[in-house]
Amino acid sequence: MVGITEMTNWAVDLIDVRKTYSRNIQALRGVNIQVGRGEIFGLLGPNGAGKTTLVKIMMTVVRPNQALGTILGRPIGHRGKLAVTGYLPENHRFPGYLTGWQLLDYYAALAKVPRSIRRERAPKLLARVAMSQWADTRIDKYSKGMLQRLGIAQALMNDPELLVLDEPTDGLDPVGRRDVRNLLIELRNQGKTVFLNSHLLSELEMVCDRVAILVDGMVARQGTLKDLTERTVEYRIGFSGNVAPLSEKLRALGVAIDATTIVVSGHDNGKINAVIDILRSGGVSIESVVPHRFSLEDILVEAIGSSGVATPPRAPRAAPRQA
Repeated sequence: MVGITEMTNWAVDLIDVRKTYSRNIQALRGVNIQVGRGEIFGLLGPNGAGKTTLVKIMMTVVRPNQALGTILGRPIGHRGKLAVTGYLPENHRFPGYLTGWQLLDYYAALAKVPRSIRRERAPKLLARVAMSQWADTRIDKYSKGMLQRLGIAQALMNDPELLVLDEPTDGLDPVGRRDVRNLLIELRNQGKTVFLNSHLLSELEMVCDRVAILVDGMVARQGTLKDLTERTVEYRIGFSGNVAPLSEKLRALGVAIDATTIVVSGHDNGKINAVIDILRSGGVSIESVVPHRFSLEDILVEAIGSSGVATPPRAPRAAPRQA
């Protein structure tokens, strides 16, 4: 069943998305995700969490058992909105006998982009992904990284409002990944929405405004990077001097000590100040106090390790309604 409850101005507003494959394999178990217009949204999770299944449902490649909500303000699968959505699937396959230029022209024609616009847009996008010199080369001569660059250009040929990318940096070297990050930021600055599925947490952390973490077919975490990573895991106090005479007092506070660093777990200002007072009273020089905050990797590991993962309350439905 594909339906709609209300029109909102979310770029993506998925409600209770469910998918069960044969042999009762539950890939998605009631996923709720909201993506604002003009933001880069990251989808992450362990292998088998249901990320690619969710992307394929959004693009109508896979039929869900249930999926309510909207994409670009219209029901999932609306042809008019699919026409203004760019898509790069994971493990894409292109006809090897086409050249890079021919492929962009072919896919844009499928999206009903006028011929004059295709001819103007294709060379610009090939240049943007650093593939101009390979425009007239058959695709079966391309490396994996070149195919990935071409795939991103293909997804942009219809000048999409929403760009859905499934593992877009797969096969790219560090320079290529940097180029993709810069391109995504450019697209966001142009007001486009990017839905990004990637297992490279460092890539997501550098470009995403908000993320959702899927675990076992359910949303375990969702929010802005600031909200998800604001917790402090520990403080690391660097020192120089002999702390041996002070070790009993320090260990009584539950801290860990090595040759040059004391680690205070959690965010406890009282405990941190007590450690500093003990060090100063013993004539030990304090060289640094550095907070270590949660990273996306920490959040993901915590989410995977949590027992009884449940979908949190939905994001506030405060996006303005469409007229």
